[in-house]
Amino acid sequence: MPSTQASQAPAASKNVVVGITLAVLGAIAFSGKAIIVKLAYRHGVDAVTLIMYRMLFALPIFAAMAWWASRGKPPLSSRDWWGVLGLGVSGYYLASFLDFAGLAYISASLERLILYLNPTIVMGLGWLLYGRTIRWQQVLGTAISYCGVVLVFGQESQGQGANAAWGALLVFLSAVSYAIYMVYSGEMVQRLGALRLVGLATTVACLCCLLQFALLRPLSAALVAPEVVWLSVLNATLCTAAPVLMVMMAIERIGASAAAQTGMVGPMSTILMGVWLLGEPFTAWVAAGTALVIAGIFVFSRTARRPQA
Repeated sequence: MPSTQASQAPAASKNVVVGITLAVLGAIAFSGKAIIVKLAYRHGVDAVTLIMYRMLFALPIFAAMAWWASRGKPPLSSRDWWGVLGLGVSGYYLASFLDFAGLAYISASLERLILYLNPTIVMGLGWLLYGRTIRWQQVLGTAISYCGVVLVFGQESQGQGANAAWGALLVFLSAVSYAIYMVYSGEMVQRLGALRLVGLATTVACLCCLLQFALLRPLSAALVAPEVVWLSVLNATLCTAAPVLMVMMAIERIGASAAAQTGMVGPMSTILMGVWLLGEPFTAWVAAGTALVIAGIFVFSRTARRPQA
């Protein structure tokens, strides 16, 4: 028995290392989305066209994911289909489009910090919709994080003015839209499974983005610079489909809490890539704001995981 336990220990340790590595790579890949969007905007494309291309290339991947996860499973009921439709529109279509639209006005660094507030929005919706208790430590963590965002926004608004306010509002609404998905997806995840739900919901979002382009833009708008096409392929694969799979595999190995904590590298990786690839300024205000956001979410997350007394 002791020898069996000894042989299992290295395997378990290796599993943890693989899980943490996958979580870190997934967080960095997710963060790269904002960088790619900002690079694409330099070629004169708008949000409707850009997100159409991203979802066009992501559609086969997510459709295949939905098919794979649905093998041997019972068909969805009409209630399930309505749920998938609602979650796809809220969690992936609206959240993605509002995020892309907001990035036309604000830096990638500020965008990532705003999206990182998502757990605090989920908490607020839980209190508003279900009357869930909010602890004072969660309020403290939320306050610290929002102070960090306000700090970075204050500096950015000096140069951008009303554009910065509009962009920040769009990205915050994106975070709210995704938080709605998080709040309402719990029951469906238990019933359908995470991979099947994500595959179906993202497929719905892809079709919505294609329909949006068809309704709002002439076909000639699809004629974009080759760089936009290749950046969209990169966005759909490396920054959309791949991180979804990596984070799911990480959760299987180290659990959701550890994966979420590892995801704290996301804001820093976005800021570093923004400085390196976009030439965005890295000032003391940005550094202080980022530190406050990460510290606040850390306090918030540790408190949220404690059992109620």
